[in-house]
Amino acid sequence: MGIDLPVVWAFIIAFGLMMYVVMDGFDLGIGILFPFVRDREDRDVMVNTVAPVWDGNETWLVLGGAALMAAFPLAYSIILSALYLPLVLMLLGLIWRGVAFEFRFKADPHHRAFWDHAFAWGSYIATFFQGVSLGAFLNGFAVENGAYAGGALDWVTPFSLFTGVGLLVAYSLLGSTWLIIKTEGALQARMIALARPITLLLLVLIGIVSLWTPFAHPAIAERWFSFPNIVLFSPVPVLVLVSTWLILRSLQGEPHGGPFLLALFLLFLGYSGLAISLWPNIIPPDISIRAAAAPPQSMGFTLVGALFIIPIILAYTAWSYYVFRGKVKAGEGYH
Repeated sequence: MGIDLPVVWAFIIAFGLMMYVVMDGFDLGIGILFPFVRDREDRDVMVNTVAPVWDGNETWLVLGGAALMAAFPLAYSIILSALYLPLVLMLLGLIWRGVAFEFRFKADPHHRAFWDHAFAWGSYIATFFQGVSLGAFLNGFAVENGAYAGGALDWVTPFSLFTGVGLLVAYSLLGSTWLIIKTEGALQARMIALARPITLLLLVLIGIVSLWTPFAHPAIAERWFSFPNIVLFSPVPVLVLVSTWLILRSLQGEPHGGPFLLALFLLFLGYSGLAISLWPNIIPPDISIRAAAAPPQSMGFTLVGALFIIPIILAYTAWSYYVFRGKVKAGEGYH
């Protein structure tokens, strides 16, 4: 029995994108939280919690895009054509944010406020258009003869704009709970105070998206409520409620890593719902992973490289987080 290459590659891409959400989500969340922290020294501490690792976090986004092009070229061409504008805006946000990340430490006092705003706005723009792209992807694309047949602004819908806002809230929860681990004193107390309303707001947004999605997309509703998917999916809403309650409970007293791990689990539940909604399609509404797959020879050849490079990425990522573990205090950092 041979290897089912389209399924293997679908899992690799899904893993890469989930790792990006995990690793770069709290990174972007720190920039989203910047407007809620006014003290310059506290902002320096916030940035220094990710200064040694933020570049590596975005490796997973590159891996996901490269894997999609190698394994599913049809999907790559359709998605890039349909989402050209939001993806370009997302990349511009990431670039602007990266420039601000470096310049804010080197700027003179007169220009520091400008780079703080640039860092925050880059984070907001990159995150918002990631969410917009996700919502547009769920809405599906008009495809004719294997090519995108829609318009340049078809991605602008109420649902996609709402998912853009939803991702801002999700990343801000990751950012606040990450800072609870890495900071102390007044800044940590501020993050604990912010994490509570953010958690409740995210629960509301998850509920709205969970109701909106099946009503707006009959094909997704059929997947959700048909057997055996309904059996697989039924624990998810309960787990979302339980996870939210546990996050709020863990924020009491002297929290450390619990809120962050629970926030990651909450996002994973949303990701699992996305997988159930789409599988086995890679281009909604009806292009499957097998229809979009590259020739088996190409998929097999590139799989060798992926299985070689992914453990290396995991190893250096784990090592960098291990080396720079512990609290970050005011007056110390990596710039």
